[in-house]
Amino acid sequence: MNHFALENYLNSLLKPEKIRDFCPNGLQVEGKSEVKKIITGVTATQLLIDEAINRQADAIFVHHGFFWKNENPVIKGMKQKRIKALLANDINLYAYHLPLDIHPQLGNNAQLAKLFDIEITGGLELDNPFSVAMQGKLTQALSLNEFAQKVETKLARKPLVEAGGDFEIKTVAWCSGGGQSFIEQAAAQDIDLFISGEVSEQTIHTAREMGIHFMAAGHHATERYGAKAVGEHLAAELGLTVEFVDIDNPA
Repeated sequence: MNHFALENYLNSLLKPEKIRDFCPNGLQVEGKSEVKKIITGVTATQLLIDEAINRQADAIFVHHGFFWKNENPVIKGMKQKRIKALLANDINLYAYHLPLDIHPQLGNNAQLAKLFDIEITGGLELDNPFSVAMQGKLTQALSLNEFAQKVETKLARKPLVEAGGDFEIKTVAWCSGGGQSFIEQAAAQDIDLFISGEVSEQTIHTAREMGIHFMAAGHHATERYGAKAVGEHLAAELGLTVEFVDIDNPA
């Protein structure tokens, strides 16, 4: 498939024009014109790029790419080595950040709902039709410990857990990655549990004082599934060879 045609397909699928982001979405580094094999992953690290080179991939698709807002635009050091490796091996780099979080079927948050058996009821940001954070309900109420065990089993990572009181979980709000600041919106809507990838110092105080359970399950761990789902979609719909590579990150 032509590399620009693939970008157009991804844009029509993920609709980056619908949301303001902190980085460019789409084809970030141009490589060879024909794409047959794609490596998908969470972040365009040197390890992932090296793996794509070893596997003779034509393109990489990630959630975390390059050229973030407010970062130094100079291409040197770590960034230079990554980009040089892509260009030297003629590998295309496609990256979609928030559009990959919010996609209603393939996105990171939608995939977490499937993993945790949550029925999605809508966005957490009630005034935003493209809410990054989501909310939903469980078909069966669970204790905080029971739900934490489910999260640990599904993600293969023990979450940080803070109880907001002595009550079962029936409603859940969540945002993958660094979405911990949404906890106050979740508490204001009387949701029982809020899940994010990361935690800040003030997040724990908010959970305690606003009476909402909280879990931080890992930035990387909560964002593995969108890129993987998009890759599976590309393989099924376009007949491309796609392999997901998980470069582990404990953060």
